[in-house]
Amino acid sequence: MARQDQLAALAAEAEGCRACDLWNRATQVVFGAGPATARIVLVGEQPGDAEDRAGAPFVGPAGRVLDEALADAHIERGDVYVTNAVKHFKWEPRGKRRIHQRPNRTEIVACRRWLEAELDALPAKAVVVALGATAGQALFGPSFRVGTARGQELHLDGRPAVATIHPSAVLRAEAEERAELLDGLVADLRRAARLAG
Repeated sequence: MARQDQLAALAAEAEGCRACDLWNRATQVVFGAGPATARIVLVGEQPGDAEDRAGAPFVGPAGRVLDEALADAHIERGDVYVTNAVKHFKWEPRGKRRIHQRPNRTEIVACRRWLEAELDALPAKAVVVALGATAGQALFGPSFRVGTARGQELHLDGRPAVATIHPSAVLRAEAEERAELLDGLVADLRRAARLAG
């Protein structure tokens, strides 16, 4: 089976996933997106409100920050595979809004099979970029810390890997910090591009 067909089959299968309770409140599964030939794989935490409604990863405010960082790093969004450690949106109501809640270890572990299957379907030399703590812990284990891992030479099952902040960290930062955080994200993405050759 061709890689793209394999990814499409996985996405279809994931729609019926009931490995944890998150499917109950989510609108839909948000599986990864991008070419099966991608040399860079970006792994985030989970879909947000906009992603849950659209059914696509990184299309909301954090996605716009990611797009800006990719452009500054001279990486085409269409050339990377973008996914999340957890495939359903975890949220709590606050008035009329749905507010993100961080997935717990059980939910991360329940979704691990999908993330592993996505990585198996992508090129063996693709560089994996962990966007934030949850993605890093899903990939490297619960002791992973972004601050410690950033700038380190990481490997994931023989693949080169890079750790960086999640784009939402830029959104949450005070105005004077945002440029510095975005610059750091761009530098980490450039590093991934160099490793990808």
